[in-house]
Amino acid sequence: MRVFVTGATGFIGSALLPELTQAGHQVLGLARSDAGAKSLASRGIQVQRGHLEDLESLRSGAAAADAVIHAAFIHDFSKFEENCDIDKRAIETLGSVLAGSDRPLIVTGGIPPWTPGRLMIEDTKPPGHAPMPRVSEETALGLVGVEAAVMRLPQVHDTVKQGLVTYLIAIAREKGVSAYVGEGLNRWPAAHVADVARLYRLALEQHESGARYHAVGEQGVPLKDIAAAIGRGLKVPVVSISQDEAAAHFGPFFGFFASVDLPASSEWTQKRLGWRPTGVGMIADLEHMNYQAGG
Repeated sequence: MRVFVTGATGFIGSALLPELTQAGHQVLGLARSDAGAKSLASRGIQVQRGHLEDLESLRSGAAAADAVIHAAFIHDFSKFEENCDIDKRAIETLGSVLAGSDRPLIVTGGIPPWTPGRLMIEDTKPPGHAPMPRVSEETALGLVGVEAAVMRLPQVHDTVKQGLVTYLIAIAREKGVSAYVGEGLNRWPAAHVADVARLYRLALEQHESGARYHAVGEQGVPLKDIAAAIGRGLKVPVVSISQDEAAAHFGPFFGFFASVDLPASSEWTQKRLGWRPTGVGMIADLEHMNYQAGG
């Protein structure tokens, strides 16, 4: 199968490429820069030059492929709403090319904060008025005549990056303390990047239109444990702050997520696709990363 991958040079895309090629698939990777194109070519990946706002490059990539995995997102949270709009237009563009065919589209989203304090399962659907501006899932599954499915991601990690936890590390480094909110018992789901890459491949090969998959290896890692691991790594104090202090300490965006309880299950995903996450846990990767390197 020839697969067009957006985000091919990113954290997840870089793990996904060998997972696909070693299974016999051909990959066409989207590359924004000369450096990105050179990196893909050095790995034997065919290059589609362009970016998420270059809709013609997305049309060309999708038209040349048997399937599309949309793994790209602009992670600049100072322009989060704008980047969500860019993501929505990109999905709509990809869908316009695939409509009326049997070519799969797998779109990436996060584990959304729709059921705080309760275990989120794959059947959970967006509320009438979703509280977040990122609408990757709703956009993809609302496309007419498109064989779309959604990959919901938790905090995806290795010893270099850890999803939103990467930003918590940067805040702890800047503030000189590693903080959690209240008792820190709220949880974030997590998964190792190698497990996530394997799940994308399985979802592609066993494609089911309309499916929502959870790439969850750990149902929920307490934020107090995450903050403690960061504190040990940076050699800074670990402190509890109040809910009222969260926005000032973490910023409005991370202040919300730092206190929300978001456990999630992947039981259905594992049974449906025969996926068994085997990678090390979030805390183990935090314990083994090189904090002196600025990670």
